[in-house]
Amino acid sequence: MKIRKDDNVLVISGKDKGKTWKVLKVLARTNKVLIEGINVVTRNYKKNWTTPGQSVKKENPLDVSNVMLVCPFTSKPTRVWFVFIEDKSWSKKFRFSKAWLKAKWWEAKDYIIK
Repeated sequence: MKIRKDDNVLVISGKDKGKTWKVLKVLARTNKVLIEGINVVTRNYKKNWTTPGQSVKKENPLDVSNVMLVCPFTSKPTRVWFVFIEDKSWSKKFRFSKAWLKAKWWEAKDYIIK
């Protein structure tokens, strides 16, 4: 999966189409992402012996096919692929800006523009 935690993504389909926000969590097994403030639903809980009835708002996960990664250089949605570079590490390369984002494991550290 090319989307990681703390990446900015654009929602391209669904009720929140056109909104850009940060990824909170990636659910790799189910191919879904949890995005802050997107796909918010209300869950109603009945009154229990010890707790009162209440309505709780929470984010539901979205499928990865419904979001697109936003390039940090141009702030536009773009496709991405990974490139193996000389110092034996992987780099995220953006399609339209032709820029590389050097990443160590899951954290992006430095920006490299080529």
